[in-house]
Amino acid sequence: MTAVRGGAVDGRDTGVLVVGAGPTGLLTACELLRRGVGVRIVDRAPEPTRAPRALSLWPRALDILQDVGVLDAVREASLRIDAFSYFSERRPVATFGFAEDLASRTLPQAETERLLTERLHALGGKVERGVRLLGFDDTDFGGPVGATDAVTSVLEHADGGIERVRTPFVVGADGARSAVRGHLGTGFEGSTYEMAFALIDTRIAGALPSDEIRYYQSPLGTLVIVPMPGGVFRFLAVMPPGGAEHGVAMMQGVVDERGPLGVRITEPVWQTVFRVHARRAAEFQRGRVFLAGDAAHVHSPAGGQGMNNGLQDAHNLGWKLAAVLRGHSPASLLLGYGPERTETTRRIVRDTDLQTRAWMVRHPAQVRVRDGAFRMLERSGAVSRFYAPVMAGRRLAYTPQRETQGPSGRAACQVRGRLPGGLRVGAVFPRPVALALGTAGPGADPSRWTLAVVAGRGGSGWRAETDRLVARWPRVAAVPVGRGALAPYGGCERSGYYLVRPDGHIAAHGHERDLRRLEAELGTVLLR
Repeated sequence: MTAVRGGAVDGRDTGVLVVGAGPTGLLTACELLRRGVGVRIVDRAPEPTRAPRALSLWPRALDILQDVGVLDAVREASLRIDAFSYFSERRPVATFGFAEDLASRTLPQAETERLLTERLHALGGKVERGVRLLGFDDTDFGGPVGATDAVTSVLEHADGGIERVRTPFVVGADGARSAVRGHLGTGFEGSTYEMAFALIDTRIAGALPSDEIRYYQSPLGTLVIVPMPGGVFRFLAVMPPGGAEHGVAMMQGVVDERGPLGVRITEPVWQTVFRVHARRAAEFQRGRVFLAGDAAHVHSPAGGQGMNNGLQDAHNLGWKLAAVLRGHSPASLLLGYGPERTETTRRIVRDTDLQTRAWMVRHPAQVRVRDGAFRMLERSGAVSRFYAPVMAGRRLAYTPQRETQGPSGRAACQVRGRLPGGLRVGAVFPRPVALALGTAGPGADPSRWTLAVVAGRGGSGWRAETDRLVARWPRVAAVPVGRGALAPYGGCERSGYYLVRPDGHIAAHGHERDLRRLEAELGTVLLR
């Protein structure tokens, strides 16, 4: 599209304006482009960031990066983390190992952005740099999506030129100080922790494991050491009381005081001081404008969930915008974005707050309770069985909103679905099964819905019924699934179905007598 400075530019051939070219904005643009939707992505910074910032990529985020086509490059550039180890006053307390399919990887944010930018270019997109959002013209933020047909955004270019561009949708992925959120006027609710954190990424002299994150806990504060690619380690510590000046000397003092013996900071590559906030936008959507990533939520770095949460926002929103713009789904589909992502963010903020407060424990009695709890968790294996899948994103599930999303009557699978690891509506359809069916991965149709049909004994008639129903919905592909294929994941073995969205989440589940429910659900989320 040719930019016209000072005039109103019709951007309807560009379906979405994405403000912010961090990981969330870049993935949003890639998700739209690979579904055939035109995108403009702008960022006020003149150059890409070189700061490492966020590091951790958990398995659900890796699934998303696999779908968009960058997983191989991510694996090559990153390190796998196989364990978290906790110390108290330098004494080992507990080590929690991660199975290969639950292990995270560390990759500096700048590298993640570089790989996503390369993918953006391969899909035909580009980042327009030195462009900032000044505001919106004549936009009704209070009404439903259907109340207007587009949003007029006012952009300022690096040379001072002003551009007004009209697009059907805008996504604000422009960080914690989001201009989009500010112009929407929505609140950013939450709190700020009292303590400040110091961070140094550095090469070292001494020995540290390259596959293990270590937590050195002390009444003086916690020191976290994270391995990074290239022989670099991240040292993250609560700032000492008394306002000590941040720098190598301060961090070396923290290491000497409460960290691993014999480790010296030798070649710092990046350092910063920051305060931790736990905040969430009051609304993730107003009319045709959406918030994602740090523009919608910020929280403690404990657990390394921040960038992952933003990537999940982009993954959730991208396919929905594309489905509406391409006429596959009604605009009402977009109403699910805010509730689904708000629910997930609320859980992450809760969990990271608990971890952060454990870092802050100082009273001897509280230290004994915390350390005892960690030892018990190690002995019981509870972290590996129950909490590691949560951190990995394997227990991510959205609460169903409609009765037609579940089976009729009282079914055993509904009870199993409530248990940890049970397959339920809103959860992610088992990734290994989806890859085997060809419904996930870079080669899969990113706009297709999947009806996974489980046929019991003599189920050929049931399969024929589902085929006849699905034939009326061209965006849905029915695929057979063996009765035992879902059992290892807590799935239902009765003759029935799982309706799977393009982002891999289960939209509906039912049994042989629930075809009318399936038809109603398809009619709600898809246009014929």
